Amino acid sequence: MKTAIVTDTNSGITVEEGRAKGIYVIAMPVIIDGECYFEGVDITNGQLYDALKNGRDVSSSQPSPGDVMESWDALFKTGYDEIVYIPMSSGLSSSCHSAVQFAAEYGGKVHVADSHRISVTLLESVYEAKHMADRGCPAGSIKEYLEHSAYQSSIYVAVNSLKYLKKSGRITASAAAVASMLNIKPVLTIQGEKLDLYTKVRGMKQSGKKMVEAVKADIASRFGGIDAAKIRVGAAGTFEKEEDAGWWLTQVREAFPDMEVYYRPLSCSIASHVGIDAAGIGVCVLNE
Repeated sequence: MKTAIVTDTNSGITVEEGRAKGIYVIAMPVIIDGECYFEGVDITNGQLYDALKNGRDVSSSQPSPGDVMESWDALFKTGYDEIVYIPMSSGLSSSCHSAVQFAAEYGGKVHVADSHRISVTLLESVYEAKHMADRGCPAGSIKEYLEHSAYQSSIYVAVNSLKYLKKSGRITASAAAVASMLNIKPVLTIQGEKLDLYTKVRGMKQSGKKMVEAVKADIASRFGGIDAAKIRVGAAGTFEKEEDAGWWLTQVREAFPDMEVYYRPLSCSIASHVGIDAAGIGVCVLNE
């Protein structure tokens, strides 16, 4: 059986990178002042940051049913027998539930894997799935593996501004005003399905330290005894300046010298919620 691996840009994998690696990537839509743009197609991260800075109305959206199903249909026409579709966590968006409904029309040939991940941890799931598909694993087994290993991961995100979380209704306007006045930065976490508050600190540098400490604690407790070669740590962010992204990557690499560490920009969809100059870190275990 020839199995295609499909994801979206919330994984941090661009359409171009996916094409080079044999992974099919759906560009996520972003709405700016009522007009729809597609990540990496007709809008870049920098252009989104400019829209946020200029106070334009920015929001995220899930892919349309037509776009998702057209991408699947095209893959079957090119000779694939099965598809594994790996969207962002069902706890963060309804796109996963929608995809399950669409897949019901394909007679068991499309398997939607809810890996309960996003960004760098979702990226690792996608590449593990691709590795399994290349070895000839059937789509059903890949889906089962991804969902079984979903919780062997954590993500932490420090938000520089509460403006966009306030806009989405995740915090109240009064709480945002007090936090801004006191320079309080929330550190959010995803360990499974949903986004939760991990802690609150003053200043972004302190937030970075807290996130590194949290990942070290996860490795020691939740992933204790696992070979460091099987643990991936990914730095992420919505940094306007390349040197700021480089600084954050350096901090994370120095904190985890025995592990492979890399940096990926957070997707436009995520950036529309966390704003500019957010910093993130993800950790997961590779079993493949």
